[in-house]
Amino acid sequence: MSTFLGILVVTLAGLLMGSALWPMKVMRRFEFEHWWFWGMSVGLVLIPWLVTLLFCPHAISAYRTVDTSVVVKGNLLSLAWGIANVLCGLCFVRIGFALTGGILAGLGVSVGVILPMILKGSGLFSAAPSLGSLAGRTVLAGVGVMLVGVVFVSLAGFGRERALKNFDKHSGGFGTGLTMAAISGVLSAGLGLSFVYSQGPIVAAMKAGGAADIPANFAVWAVGLLGGAFVNISYPVYLMTKNRSWNILVESWREAALAALIGLNFCGAVALMGKGMLLLGALGASVGFGIQQSMQMLGNQGVGFLSGEWRAVHGVPRKQMFIAIVILLAAAILMAYGKTLVKA
Repeated sequence: MSTFLGILVVTLAGLLMGSALWPMKVMRRFEFEHWWFWGMSVGLVLIPWLVTLLFCPHAISAYRTVDTSVVVKGNLLSLAWGIANVLCGLCFVRIGFALTGGILAGLGVSVGVILPMILKGSGLFSAAPSLGSLAGRTVLAGVGVMLVGVVFVSLAGFGRERALKNFDKHSGGFGTGLTMAAISGVLSAGLGLSFVYSQGPIVAAMKAGGAADIPANFAVWAVGLLGGAFVNISYPVYLMTKNRSWNILVESWREAALAALIGLNFCGAVALMGKGMLLLGALGASVGFGIQQSMQMLGNQGVGFLSGEWRAVHGVPRKQMFIAIVILLAAAILMAYGKTLVKA
């Protein structure tokens, strides 16, 4: 039952993460730096810390009992993800939801799935099977299938750009956006890995103080995402200062609310991902992240289609995207099957 529930939770996490930025599609006044500032401030700082301080008794005292190296490790990983997140946001604007999501998830999953089976995570993830075990090989095969899906996503994206012939002259070109997406993809694994390598001691400390499961998990994200929050908030601050556009930040409270919704979507997605990983047991760090990334890609494609990115595109590119979606679903199923092969 916990396996099914875990798969369901990480599936929801991926779909929510993949569609988290949809509010930007209906903004007219805000530029990237404005909605990113509001969204990341709410999603990375405000909500995680509110939940932690309100629902984890003596949270600060509990944090003090955790080894400093655990917090540093988590923040270094989230810092890498923070850099990826900024690049990702720019890539959504430059090359669209569909292609960015495909490259991001495909490259990130290679690191995020494989590493926890080589360098064991904290808590129950420390008992993860090795990469050479039957379960490990099956999950690795799922990664291989997923990368095939990424190839089809990339081909479809190239075809879409050729069909639309709408490269943004201010964006630096499609190739630049593609390179940024590739770097972002590798670094993006830092989000899941931050939780994997720090959740054990932090959750234990919070529960010892009387916190329930969900608030204890939020406590991991609250302190672990500080590195990522620094990057994600500093960058739009720099842009608004450079462009002298701070005033726009408060000119449209409707768009500020939409930007805050992005943060709420994101925070909900990471909370679900962490919980789903734990429900999936020792191999949850790898399987949970892999399935979440597959579903995140589907969420990206959904937003891309609904927002009109593919409206004027027909023929081969569209077929390639549909093939990619089928392959991604197959990859998620294969990784889920790998979880069932773990010996009790």
